[in-house]
Amino acid sequence: MRFTSKATIAASLTIASFAALAQSPADFYRGKTVSVVVGFPAGGGYDANSRVLARHMGRFIPGNPTVVASNMPGAGSLVAANHMFNAAPKDGTTFVIIASSVAVEPFLRNPQARFDPLKFGWLGSMSQEASYCGVWNRPGNAANWQDVMTKETVFGGGAPSAITSQHPQILRNVLKANIKVITGYQGSRDINLAMQRGEVHGTCGMFSSSIKTSWNREVSSGDLRLVIQVGPKKSLEFGDVPHVFDYAKTEEDRGVLDFHFGQLLMSRPYALPPGVPEDRLATLRTAFAATLNDPEFLAEAKKAGLDIDPVSPEEIMALLTKFSRFPENIIDSSKKAIER
Repeated sequence: MRFTSKATIAASLTIASFAALAQSPADFYRGKTVSVVVGFPAGGGYDANSRVLARHMGRFIPGNPTVVASNMPGAGSLVAANHMFNAAPKDGTTFVIIASSVAVEPFLRNPQARFDPLKFGWLGSMSQEASYCGVWNRPGNAANWQDVMTKETVFGGGAPSAITSQHPQILRNVLKANIKVITGYQGSRDINLAMQRGEVHGTCGMFSSSIKTSWNREVSSGDLRLVIQVGPKKSLEFGDVPHVFDYAKTEEDRGVLDFHFGQLLMSRPYALPPGVPEDRLATLRTAFAATLNDPEFLAEAKKAGLDIDPVSPEEIMALLTKFSRFPENIIDSSKKAIER
């Protein structure tokens, strides 16, 4: 009887496994909820992008599941990245949006980054955006980049892995700008309020879409002065703002700037945990791409001031592979640039 029982159990498990493998994506997703985990607090650009995406993506997933965005802030999205890689369901019902700076933390040998970015199932990114640092227009504050180089300018920052902290540190340590960074703010909203109250002079990590959705009036009026842009490509969208690569003095400096600012080509990337069945990963990649080309989605994105310039999963993987092969001297200098 014991042998028969074990054989019966084994046969049942085998049948169940074959049944799971034979289940179509539509059968699997029908009636389910797909979670988009946002690695930042509510109210910022990552949250805004994900909530617009969630309202439309379910139409393009076979079975039409409900797609819901939820927030898991912490350490500039490092908490969410670790959760997605190690604890999230690996069945295709959960994916995450994280900062590009967090995606490359393992290459900087950060022991708190408990994931391999090359093993995530990348969906892509909604945009390739320029990023800026700005200073509030107040008597005594820096008026332009030349002022920031010589006059002490205080920037607010979040967690050590957040670009709000890293970008001003890089400007100080690589370009020798006269910058002081006060870290520990919970998110960009808190930093921005501190800037307006006069607790700090400025902020970094402002993507172009965030400027248009949150700071358009202030930038247009001159209340918020954009002093430098740090993306891999120069943009004239907000005028002729100085570009960080114009100030690199050595090839090593350029390598460090490329490591930290070249990653912005990913902007705000989305990823699934490793081990998701290939057909479901392919299904969500197709649905993600279709959403970003959908007229209804694009109309809402435009109304919300979101820039849509998609980055493919293949482009993200190529970029991450490039960073994983940077020489040790550039990695060491890149760590020093953010005071590691």
